[in-house]
Amino acid sequence: MSRSIVRQSKFRHVFGQTVKAEQGYDDIRVSKVTWDSSFCAVNPKFLAVIVESSGGGAFLVLPLSKSGRVDKNYPLVIGHSGPVLDIDWCPHDDNILASCSEDCTAMVWQIPDRSLTSPISDPIVILEGHSKRVGIVTWHPTARNILLTAGSDNLIIIWNVGTGEPLITMEDHPDLIYSISWNRNGSLFCTTCKDRRLRVCDPRKREVVAERLAPHEGIRPMRAIFTRDGNIFTTGFTRMSQRELGLWDPTNFEEPIALLELDTSNGVLLPYYDADANMVYLCGKGDSSIRYFEITDEPPYVHYLSTFSSKEPQRGMGFMPKRGVDVSKCEIARLFKLLDKKCEPITMTVPRKSDLFQDDLYPDTAGPEPAMEAEEWLNGRDEDPILVSMRGGYVAPKNRELKVAKKNMLDSRPTTRRSMSALETNSLPAELHERLLEEIQNLKATVLSQEKRICDLENKLSQYTNGTA
Repeated sequence: MSRSIVRQSKFRHVFGQTVKAEQGYDDIRVSKVTWDSSFCAVNPKFLAVIVESSGGGAFLVLPLSKSGRVDKNYPLVIGHSGPVLDIDWCPHDDNILASCSEDCTAMVWQIPDRSLTSPISDPIVILEGHSKRVGIVTWHPTARNILLTAGSDNLIIIWNVGTGEPLITMEDHPDLIYSISWNRNGSLFCTTCKDRRLRVCDPRKREVVAERLAPHEGIRPMRAIFTRDGNIFTTGFTRMSQRELGLWDPTNFEEPIALLELDTSNGVLLPYYDADANMVYLCGKGDSSIRYFEITDEPPYVHYLSTFSSKEPQRGMGFMPKRGVDVSKCEIARLFKLLDKKCEPITMTVPRKSDLFQDDLYPDTAGPEPAMEAEEWLNGRDEDPILVSMRGGYVAPKNRELKVAKKNMLDSRPTTRRSMSALETNSLPAELHERLLEEIQNLKATVLSQEKRICDLENKLSQYTNGTA
């Protein structure tokens, strides 16, 4: 009598759970733009959501700790003159975020650590180079200051945001680009396009090095992401409009490594990839469920694990970098599900009886330190991400964006159109320059003394209130 052998995997029992209601984010006017974007981006410090706004484009940025009901007058990040279509946090600085919009521009923003007290309208740099709306923005995984944008003009532009200059322009796509994903060291990226082709591009050679026509036979939009071992995971539709996923070897596009039909639905499946666990989470627009799979070297290569289901359909989804999860609770992933009026964090956990750090669940993960500078990457250098340990939980360096020891994006950032240029500042007379510096120092000293006075008064008030004075 034969017995079925159950595949051994530490992720076989991963289960999802919605956090308590008070730990969610309520009263958020999520954007109603008809664009297949996540509408949400998250990192260990902030949650950013593209929202409805009159007279232009805007997005909301909240510190993760500021859960609960969001004040309807909470300040937004404004600056785009058209609806915002995509946002992406910089992997090398948790206070830097890029956005792109229907106004044909991309912008890079610096977000302060504290909650916003007034709207932010001045980006660090404005990137102008597209002639139509810009729908995709994504940072290079290992090189500082490298940002990629793709627009409805079918152009891909790679920028050095430290100088605000375009480094590389690619015109290889004849139609609308649906998705772009860098590989692990940023030497290649893959794209899906409305012409139904999956392409692998080498940006520094400015050429397509591999392509496959119709990895999914349906005409609906596809998505593709690189896995850590260099294969490409895709989602799309069959000719009969069934949703389908595939795994491909870009060195041999003739036959898929795996091809699996899922269900019949109209929602595009957005894949979110965890390189440490080699797991992929599939979130369909309009679905109320999240499926997750493990990718291995053994047939059938893409293994279905489970499905997390909730009552309400999702408008978008944010995926937390691994250094933002709670290792003390064996949390291996956290997703932020956007509904019409709120955002619900969902934790993915592996049950373990021991309270000790689980080495097998948490290999060293990509940290925030870039592996190289923009010029090094442009000159042909490739480096894998610099890894950090998760033992004890990852702790970000305090005020990292203010206390930098080496060249940073903010050191040489180009001024925006609204500010005085560096040339004008350098041409100030020496006496005026010194007088301005002195006045600035005096103002800083005054502000510090007032802050100390406020702190003393608050402490005294607290003592009276508590009856300890």
